[in-house]
Amino acid sequence: MALAEKLCLTAAFVFFMTGLVTGIWKYWCMANSPKAAAPRYVDIAHRSSLMYSFAAVLLGWLASYSVFPEWLNTLAAVCALGFFALAIGTYIVHGILRDTSNQLRKPHKLGANTLPSWLVHGFMIALVVAETGGSLVLGAGAMMAIW
Repeated sequence: MALAEKLCLTAAFVFFMTGLVTGIWKYWCMANSPKAAAPRYVDIAHRSSLMYSFAAVLLGWLASYSVFPEWLNTLAAVCALGFFALAIGTYIVHGILRDTSNQLRKPHKLGANTLPSWLVHGFMIALVVAETGGSLVLGAGAMMAIW
């Protein structure tokens, strides 16, 4: 099994377990809330972890078929998976801090601090490039193999 596949399967397991644990957290919040609702970013952390776990499995399958060299598949997987993990981590932090219901709303809050807009938007641009680019490389490599 190639390194890209191993990384994708490992990430899928970690993201899935994070989804299960954040699901327990979400349930606890709901059970202890007068509105029976979890904070927005607790809910987002739970759902995104589960979705990213299956996305990581898909990337692993694409990597297994990709015609590109192993180093390129590995780099593509690391870029996409790394930003999946950073996104989940961001949601967990906002869920713990309960500091916002929309991380892109100005002013950009992180606990009691305010983040500069350029930092938040720069992160989002990097996320889009890394997730989309990494997925595109693995997908294109797989499509070239099967067609």
